[in-house]
Amino acid sequence: MIDVLVVDDHALMRTGLSGLITAAGDMRVVGTAADGAEAVAEVARLAPHVVLMDLSMPVLDGVGATRRIVEEHPDVEVLVLTSFSDQRRVIEALDAGASGYVLKDAEPTDLLAAIRSTARGHSPLDPRVARTVLHARRSPAREAELTDREQEVLALVGRGLANKQIARRLGIRESTVKAHLTSVFQRIGVRDRTSAALWARTHLPEEDAPAGPPAGARREPAGGGG
Repeated sequence: MIDVLVVDDHALMRTGLSGLITAAGDMRVVGTAADGAEAVAEVARLAPHVVLMDLSMPVLDGVGATRRIVEEHPDVEVLVLTSFSDQRRVIEALDAGASGYVLKDAEPTDLLAAIRSTARGHSPLDPRVARTVLHARRSPAREAELTDREQEVLALVGRGLANKQIARRLGIRESTVKAHLTSVFQRIGVRDRTSAALWARTHLPEEDAPAGPPAGARREPAGGGG
C-alpha cells in the first residue's frame, strides 16, 4: 500500500485528489495539507511514501516545502502536481529535489501511474513540458561523449528504471550503475537523476535502451553494494 500526502491550497482539489487516490485500491491518503509549512509538519508526523505537491501555495510554497522535505526526510518522494504555465517553478522544484512532475490536466490513470512510479523510485515526467524544462535548465548545448555502457545506463534511466532494475537488465552490479551515472552526470552537464532522464529522452534514440544482456553473456552478481 502506497501512503500519499496530498498538498494543495484548494480544498476542492484536495478532496478530489483524495477520492481518486483512495479509489485506486493500492494506495491511500494518509493526510492532506493546505500549504507548504503544514506539509512539512505532516510529513514528519505521517511519514508518507509520496507527497503529491502543489507549487503555488501560501505561507511556504511548494518549492520551499519540497526542499525541506527532501533534506529532512530523504526516504520520502515528492511528486509535483502543477499546471503547464508553471514551467519555471517546475525547474525550481526539481532543483529542490522533487522526483518528477505531472500536469493538473493529466488523465486520472496517468496521475495514479505517476504516483506508483514515484513510489518505486522512478522519475515520472510529463512529456508535454519535458523538452522545454530540459532546454531551460541546460547551459549552451554541447555534445556529450558517452561510452556505449554509459549510453545504455542513461537510456534506461530515461525510461524510468531504478538502479537495481538497470543492474538486473544489464547484468552488472548496482554499484557499477551508480558509478556510470556519476560519470554521465558530469559528461552531460546535469546535477541529478531527473535532469539526466530528461536529457536521455531528448538525445538518445529509443533503441539505445537494451532489452537485456546478450544471449550467453556472463552476469555479474547484481546485489553488490555502493
